[in-house]
Amino acid sequence: MLRFGLVGALGIILAIASPALPAAAQKRFPSSAGELTVDTVASGLEHPWGLAFLPDGRALVTERPGRLRLVETDGKLSRPISGIPSVMARGQGGLLGIALDPEFAQNRLIYLSFSEPRAGGNGTSVARGRLNEQGTALGDVTVIFRQMPTIASNMHFGSRLVFDRTGALFVTVGERYTQRDQAQNPANHLGKIIRIRPDGSVPADNPRKPGWAGEVWSIGHRNVQGAALHPDTGQLWTAEHGARGGDEINTPKAGLNYGWPVITYGVDYSGAKIGEGTAKPGMEQPLFYWDPSIAPSGAAFYTGTAWPQWKNSLFVGALAGGLLTRLSTEGEKVTGEERLLTDIDARIRDVVQGPDGFLYLLTDEEDGKLLRVRPAR
Repeated sequence: MLRFGLVGALGIILAIASPALPAAAQKRFPSSAGELTVDTVASGLEHPWGLAFLPDGRALVTERPGRLRLVETDGKLSRPISGIPSVMARGQGGLLGIALDPEFAQNRLIYLSFSEPRAGGNGTSVARGRLNEQGTALGDVTVIFRQMPTIASNMHFGSRLVFDRTGALFVTVGERYTQRDQAQNPANHLGKIIRIRPDGSVPADNPRKPGWAGEVWSIGHRNVQGAALHPDTGQLWTAEHGARGGDEINTPKAGLNYGWPVITYGVDYSGAKIGEGTAKPGMEQPLFYWDPSIAPSGAAFYTGTAWPQWKNSLFVGALAGGLLTRLSTEGEKVTGEERLLTDIDARIRDVVQGPDGFLYLLTDEEDGKLLRVRPAR
């Protein structure tokens, strides 16, 4: 496990091969692999949260107030797509993560996570629907997962969606802030990594340990807002918010306990100690942690060819301080950190490698942007 505090700035992002969405250059940034140019592909997005590219090169973007948009290949935003479930858009809640079905080209199914309004409160839910050929509406919309129990809170919903190589869907869900001790209770969905089938049923190879809810993959998580599969191993890697310090990179495995709030490398916002310390038998250590916190959000592994020295680096967006961080990896180890785009002056909410091989970023602002990072020429 590595611990890193504030580290020097450097640049980033992903490689490209095919034509990309048009954009005007904004600014150049230094990096260990040469200068990077950041372009604005689209603007006018209200607190965008999740990004997914369609096979035709267009992009779907979720906006936290409850809208789903298409970014056309000319960079223009569509009107809001109809058929989206009702969301509770308060605090950290709203329309959140998005994923395409592995067979999207055949079935046109997409999956959305959102804070669902319910009697007595709300909770993170996942719905799937079929995007029509025109990209204007979702049909056959069904909620396939509801985090239980329902809690009256506007905090810590998670929530990223990642398909594994078996076709099962990982869902990251927070412990709702007011219920943090419940992250240690495997019978519920608070502060867990969830794994379900595309129809919401429980995979036969889930842990299914005594006292564990069938959907629960791992326990002891605080608020995971970054998740990606390692391109070589297929292992899930996550980026998890700590409190004051203690942001973590983990590789959640079936049936294991990742400690929150019993062990952590952070302290409470008041400065008070949380839990019992930084280690305890039966609880997993993070691969890497940040202190002070960077408030990590979306994450993506680099698999392009523009920067071969960055192969299998994990890129993580930061909401605090506005930067993109590159974690070099070797197997299941983090071997170093490079801080990029430190002068970008924006909260980076999501990071996705586009079909052209470049990195695409969402900025969490009222006038949020879709940005492209590429080598400067």
